[in-house]
Amino acid sequence: MATEAAIHAVQLGDKGLELVLPASGAAYFNYYWLRDNCPSSFDHQTRERTYDIFHRAAPPVPQSARIDGDALEVVWAGENHVSRYPLGWLQDCASGRRKDPSDLPRRAWYADHYPAAHRVTFADLQADKAKRAAWLEALLVEGLAFVTDMPDSDAALTELAGHIGLVRPTFFGDYFDVRTHIEPSNLAYTAKALEFHTDTPAEELAPGIQFLHCRANSVQGGDNLFLDGVAVAEDLRRLHPEDFRLLSETAVPFYCEHDSYDMRARQRVIELDEHGAVSGVTISQHMADVFDLQQHELDAYYPAFCRFGQMLADPRYVMRFNIQPGECIVFDNHRIVHGRDAYSATSGDRYLRGCYADRGELRSAYRVLAGEGRFK
Repeated sequence: MATEAAIHAVQLGDKGLELVLPASGAAYFNYYWLRDNCPSSFDHQTRERTYDIFHRAAPPVPQSARIDGDALEVVWAGENHVSRYPLGWLQDCASGRRKDPSDLPRRAWYADHYPAAHRVTFADLQADKAKRAAWLEALLVEGLAFVTDMPDSDAALTELAGHIGLVRPTFFGDYFDVRTHIEPSNLAYTAKALEFHTDTPAEELAPGIQFLHCRANSVQGGDNLFLDGVAVAEDLRRLHPEDFRLLSETAVPFYCEHDSYDMRARQRVIELDEHGAVSGVTISQHMADVFDLQQHELDAYYPAFCRFGQMLADPRYVMRFNIQPGECIVFDNHRIVHGRDAYSATSGDRYLRGCYADRGELRSAYRVLAGEGRFK
């Protein structure tokens, strides 16, 4: 038998109820929301919602509601249905968005980062979930990590990408081979210097995570040049706030055109997340289309764009190294800007095999290893 105190601890209103939660005091919950999120609304095998609120002929209304132990109990009028909501769960919901363990603050890095960059062996990733979680966390926080002692095989790259998710195809295919081509369709397939860029900006949704597995590298030259776009963009915000505003608010066109494809997309050079922090950049001079802003807008946009491009080349940001056979560098293609020095194509062999995965799958993989899901 419910006590009078338990019954009166819940106040029924026209569209929702109020109750006092132990940790935060008074809270309001809408009846539609409560009925939609009854624990019985979810299948615990598929983990999907099975209750369909669209099928209701009338708004849900409680017949009664009370606190019963550590739960809110609601008897729904005309339904022969009782819902029980743990008070701790209601407390979490009243506090705002569901906690996301993958929503980690980014840590900017500079030219001296190479010795401190996260490294893990291929075998450890295969065998140790804790080391796999630490690798995924490094990709979320720093945007870049190295995997060492990779087998010299195509299958090894596929297995590595599988720790994040499915291989994400682009118009280059599922995989791409970075070596000197006789008839190159991309500057990366030559021995020329490769300017600072992020990959495939001409795709509406450019792939998020890039893998570059070094299979051979005995050429003279060809140093890899990597930098953190977050570090440069945040410095631009501090030093030149109006330039930062233009680059983070204005979309400009990019393209990639060849015999069998004609890709076009508009991107903002600086990408912000929901918190207003820099989450990435999109930059590529060899894939920038003719900027089609109004000419008077370009009076301010071009100086901002050029200032940012010049900052990217500042040596204090650029991490320089020469990737070795058996190494795979994995990085956030929306954040890490990369390039390459020219090399002598006749001085040896240079072969990198690459592929992509999506940022969302990176976050998913990390949540599985590091977080407590709704149904665990």
